[in-house]
Amino acid sequence: MNGVGTARLEGPAAEPPVAAELPDISLGDLVQELARWGIAAVASDPSAAVHGASIDSRAVDAGCLFVCKGAGFRPQFLSGALGAGAAAYMCEAVAAHDGEPLRPPQELRDAAPGAPYLAVRGIRKAMARVSPLIFGHPERKLTIIGITGTKGKSTTAYMLRSILRAAGQEPSILGSIETDDGAERFESHNTTPEAPDLWRHLFHTVQAGRTCMVMEVSSQGLKYDRVLGLPLDIACFLNIGRDHISPIEHPTFEDYFASKLRIFDHAQTAVVNLATKELERVMAAAAHARRCVTTLAEMPGHEDGLAKDRTAHLPASLGADHIAASAGGVDFEVAEGSERHRIRLGIPGLFNVENALVAIACARQLGIGYDAIAAGLAHVRVPGRMEPVVSPDGKILALVDYAHNELSYETLFHSVKAEYPKRKVVAVFGAPGDKALERREVLPRVASRYADLLIYTEEDPAHESVEQICAELAAHTPDSVEHRIVCDRTEAIRQAFAWAQQAGEAVVLLLGKGDETRQHRGDSYPEVTSDLELAREMLGVAER
Repeated sequence: MNGVGTARLEGPAAEPPVAAELPDISLGDLVQELARWGIAAVASDPSAAVHGASIDSRAVDAGCLFVCKGAGFRPQFLSGALGAGAAAYMCEAVAAHDGEPLRPPQELRDAAPGAPYLAVRGIRKAMARVSPLIFGHPERKLTIIGITGTKGKSTTAYMLRSILRAAGQEPSILGSIETDDGAERFESHNTTPEAPDLWRHLFHTVQAGRTCMVMEVSSQGLKYDRVLGLPLDIACFLNIGRDHISPIEHPTFEDYFASKLRIFDHAQTAVVNLATKELERVMAAAAHARRCVTTLAEMPGHEDGLAKDRTAHLPASLGADHIAASAGGVDFEVAEGSERHRIRLGIPGLFNVENALVAIACARQLGIGYDAIAAGLAHVRVPGRMEPVVSPDGKILALVDYAHNELSYETLFHSVKAEYPKRKVVAVFGAPGDKALERREVLPRVASRYADLLIYTEEDPAHESVEQICAELAAHTPDSVEHRIVCDRTEAIRQAFAWAQQAGEAVVLLLGKGDETRQHRGDSYPEVTSDLELAREMLGVAER
């Protein structure tokens, strides 16, 4: 459905699932495709055929093109992929002497003597350019919605999926919580997958008879060309704040922000939350799209003139007001032109109205009416996002949330204090290893302004010491704020609930992991009990 104008979903797919097959593609075809984009490439055997592509040697299908890439790549991965049935491999070419053709590095030639190869200059862009061809251009048969922002991507994606389901659609979803393409469903490790994986998921979506993909688009996915060439029917920009700034991610905020803005490069329609910081630059980037829709929620507790000022200078296409917390959710009104619609959001958090409004804007661009919108938002569930667990006597409220950066912390803690002003607050969280180093300073600083007790614990330490990460968090905590280090996450959560019981009425915030069931330790992802399950267990509450 990509093309001029706005994509619209008229109803459930009328046809049965498409029996799509991977096309026959030769290495010579791929060389020609790369030449179209100015990417140098040489095929050892232009007639060698491939069917599909994989970047993971453990997930190779017979006849596929195996892509050799990654900081941890080793030649034995190539040997394993070929042994599993890969028909050829693609790799970054070594520098050639004058007059010599591009060729693979010697260690790859030694690992796979005689195997057909495609040697390229610029492996990231090359992956993105050949993947659509290898998978038969599934993007041409789909409506694709991409969502970016420092916080709220997953929540907005799940809200939109719930609305689409209420309208009779079953979209695929890609994001930081899960991947579901109609053929595969699993807990995600990356918010935005590498190009061969991305186009495989698009292909599966078409195979499953689905017509829509809702996906989160990360700054890393944009910076490193994972979505290069992917046309978006709708590109959403939620907000911007400091995050993912480190030597191995984005060296500066400017690099992070500029990467985010690239989401509009191939968008038909832009949807922008007018409450975002850096609005002028966001709107300038959104002008690359053929149409721009804007949203603005008049949030209670933010009576600083922001909404009125921005609406006066740039009227919102959709607005939200009369926002109020209610039992287990939020009520608000949506204004679209002269029409007003009352909406109940089935998850807590006043700030979630901003996310809901962006989801509504997307739905309206897809031709979905307010009956389906209201039904979808009333019944939405976002795994690990503002998941409430209430003790039988109602005195303890646990909120499980994936909040993990400065902007999401500021928003969440402010909302909790506004909604539960008389309750004590304890927060359990950590910081990840090997990335986003700024969080170790800013998260304690924000949490200290609102919480009565902070408990620092494990949160995907990767190759770093949990003890050291927690010590850094503690070092940036004011002496006046009670805090402790409990490296075992289960024990940390147990102590939080014990403290809450002594406090009387309390809110227990379990942050950073949501309902994830794995911890990133070293190079592995061992299974653990999720924060959500622990909260239910410790409060003696059955799953809703």
